[in-house]
Amino acid sequence: MASLRDFEALLNALPEGEKAQLLKWAVAELSGSFPGIESREGVAGGEPCIVRTRIPVWVLEQARRLGATDRLLLNNYPTLRAEDLENAWAYTRAHMSEIETQIQSNESA
Repeated sequence: MASLRDFEALLNALPEGEKAQLLKWAVAELSGSFPGIESREGVAGGEPCIVRTRIPVWVLEQARRLGATDRLLLNNYPTLRAEDLENAWAYTRAHMSEIETQIQSNESA
């Protein structure tokens, strides 16, 4: 299987038009997905989580609503990176009703 370095070398060798076409294909392939966020059956009830972790996005959003800053979240969750929080906030903005439902569901449980 090719590595990212292999793809980088190939990308650098492409003319601009072919790079644009590649970008178009990548966007089409990734539409509806968010980098750094994944939902897996059997992990956190299938709710969207930060990759490499079992931390659901709704947990981070609820903590933020309750006053937690990014710095506090990064201190409390040492496996998280600032990039993970940016991904979580982008996911939340795009899926607000889903996150609201998850927060309400988990508060009433």
